Amino acid sequence: MIGERHYSGSTYEELCGYARVVVDGDMVYVSGTIGMNYETGEMSDDVVEQTKQCFRNIEEALAKAGASKDGLLRIRVFIADREDFKSVAALIGEFCRSARPANTSVASPLLEKRMKIEIEVTARKSAGGDS
Repeated sequence: MIGERHYSGSTYEELCGYARVVVDGDMVYVSGTIGMNYETGEMSDDVVEQTKQCFRNIEEALAKAGASKDGLLRIRVFIADREDFKSVAALIGEFCRSARPANTSVASPLLEKRMKIEIEVTARKSAGGDS
């Protein structure tokens, strides 16, 4: 049986029947996360600010699950406009540098026009060294 689940309160979680975070043993799966401040419901129009908020949301989700970005194994980045990737690549690198996870980055339309980026991650609670 899968362990704990955590929710952000996003309307999509209820509508689509999913959890923001699923923990299975030492593994932590964080659903696609957008650049919305879940407490205020606000989202910047700027892709850089949305990316920073995505990472704040992801760090909070990982912490609730007992993990950190140091345990990242995989990151998937969905960006609405491929021209924006250059603006956020360094932020992605900064967030991932300590763990060096596998990365897939895709340019694709997102669910709402105001969304410029969505990021999902998979992490391990006990971040070990390189094998």
